[in-house]
Amino acid sequence: MSEAKTIIRLTDVKKTYDGKTYVIEDLSLDINEGEFVTLLGPSGCGKTTILRMIGGFDKPTSGEILLDGSDISALPPNERPVNTVFQKYALFPHLNVYDNIAFGLKLQNLSREETDKKVKEVLELVDLEGFEKRSVTTLSGGQQQRIAIARAVVNEPRVLLLDEPLSALDYKMRKEMQLELKNMHKRLGITFIFVTHDQEEALTMSDKVVVMADGKVQQVGTPEEIYNEPANVFVADFIGESNIFNGVMTGKMKANFAGAEFECVDDYEQGKKIEAVIRPRG
Repeated sequence: MSEAKTIIRLTDVKKTYDGKTYVIEDLSLDINEGEFVTLLGPSGCGKTTILRMIGGFDKPTSGEILLDGSDISALPPNERPVNTVFQKYALFPHLNVYDNIAFGLKLQNLSREETDKKVKEVLELVDLEGFEKRSVTTLSGGQQQRIAIARAVVNEPRVLLLDEPLSALDYKMRKEMQLELKNMHKRLGITFIFVTHDQEEALTMSDKVVVMADGKVQQVGTPEEIYNEPANVFVADFIGESNIFNGVMTGKMKANFAGAEFECVDDYEQGKKIEAVIRPRG
């Protein structure tokens, strides 16, 4: 099996807007080519700020953002092989579906034939064939979201950034679009970086989850690692349903809490005070 190639590397990245309070503090993170990576955390934790810095909409106060080993920290958005799907989609209401998708292609001066071909391909990808002449204002929320994705991927970016793109959808449509996005990721084979505060969404869709709090990474791992082996109390409490008890280790893989002794999955020295996490099992 070939070794994963790092496409984006953030090294000692800091971001402050007032020179005093850090929104992002000493962030280092590797994102591999082709991964579906989710930045997960509560509102205000800094996840959207990270996305904006990768996309070029914000510059880090210090540190480096590397793409394929080259520093892109100062590059404007249009010079990065990165496209963004925003929370509110940012479609052009005065343009039809075709012109919304083709907007970036026209800036490249492609021929009409090549533009038609690319628009048709991405409409098939998002299951909206034949919608070229429709006004975007007549589309449902889920359809608008698909057009926003089509517009983002038609330029064949190396990385697709998704800033809570499902938050405006109702529950049923949100579940359907989670599956659609995961399937699109598999078909496209490009790197997805997805921002959400929804734990279930992150655990369902991701290859790698980056749990954030207060501008710092709390844990990076697969959904299984994040759920089964939380790195600290914040992650344990934030991810999934859990009860947390203060306890003490009583022996090898055994701990006493809530007035009884239990077997546990981690081992610490006898007498060490611990915080035990109890998860429900289906």
